[in-house]
Amino acid sequence: MLYAGYQAFSDMMEPARMLARAAVKFRDSESTLQDWPMVRRLYAVADTFASAAITHARPPFGITEVLSGNAMTPVREEVVASRPFGDLLHFAKDDVQTPQPKMLVVAPLSGHFATLLRNTVETLLRDHDVYITDWRNARDVPLDAGHFGFDEYVDYLIDFMHELGPRSHVLAVCQPCVPTLVAVALMAEDKDPCEPRTMTLLGGPIDVNAAPTVVNELAHAHPVEWFEDNLISRVPLRYAGAGRRVYPGFLQLTAFMSMNLDRHFDQFRKLYQALADAETAEADKIGDFYDEYLAVLDLTAEFYLETIDKVFQRALLAKGELTHHGRPVRPEAIQRTALLTVEGERDDICAVGQTAAAHLLCSSLRPHLKRHHLQPGVGHYGVFSGSKWERQVYPQVRNMVLAMS
Repeated sequence: MLYAGYQAFSDMMEPARMLARAAVKFRDSESTLQDWPMVRRLYAVADTFASAAITHARPPFGITEVLSGNAMTPVREEVVASRPFGDLLHFAKDDVQTPQPKMLVVAPLSGHFATLLRNTVETLLRDHDVYITDWRNARDVPLDAGHFGFDEYVDYLIDFMHELGPRSHVLAVCQPCVPTLVAVALMAEDKDPCEPRTMTLLGGPIDVNAAPTVVNELAHAHPVEWFEDNLISRVPLRYAGAGRRVYPGFLQLTAFMSMNLDRHFDQFRKLYQALADAETAEADKIGDFYDEYLAVLDLTAEFYLETIDKVFQRALLAKGELTHHGRPVRPEAIQRTALLTVEGERDDICAVGQTAAAHLLCSSLRPHLKRHHLQPGVGHYGVFSGSKWERQVYPQVRNMVLAMS
């Protein structure tokens, strides 16, 4: 009923949003109207209203070229491996003369599309041959595609690392830090030739008990059965995944926004004011962010519930009790993959200490294969996006990859 109610409300609002989008389109085609302050304000209201809509389609990465070496290099996207619940996407650069280290970016499966890591990818492309996990919206995956839980997520990562081949590297952002560490531990124990040379974990919940946050308190507020009874819905009939049990992306978005509601209201007020004052650059900056932030995907119920249970409630990896398809996970088996952990000083989602806990778990790694970077002055998103990511965090990643390549 929850998803059906949301869908009914969305359908009811759609005519008004269509009208707002039509007004914006007319404004853009009639530039002379913007000379009138009152008219600009009216169009600013329409534009802000249209921008506040939740969408369920993946935005484009839009990366067409990057500075690689001393020249701008064209970039094209190609799907290297396609699976029911996600693709392995490659950002190919044909004009690069010297082969670059292969880097798998593991995007979060937590309500947003992989395009949330656009800046992460664009920065890495300067010196790396970049691939990314491009997860699908679960509401678009037919029931006959089967089950996709925590263990299957790990299976996908191992499969994708095999696609990259030996001597590759992996970088995980936030939620997938745990399954990424699990995948590398399994590969290390199996002496898999495709075990990555380096593993970078950016702001992830390796041990939530090391420094609990509001997110962790919410996870502990109810037993996992409560989450299943109150937050899981079935996909409506109109979609390809009709009948699939999912954790709707709009619920995750609501939870994230409620943590900083005043800030989001203030940003939309700034968006309106920038549009009314014809400050195009500022309006585009805010609008582009919310085009991405309000694009959501649904998670399979099993993946969401297992993550709540295994990662946020029982912290099984940190306790040495996590299994993968019944097999114990042993991070101490990792001996050859260099480890870099990065945390943000002001991170209120994965607080300082949660990610660094990986160093204690990877006890067989020699000291020179372990590095930790605490980035001052940034919150959760600043660890992997923005100027401090580009200028201060990324050099840490690049230098470790160079050292191990």
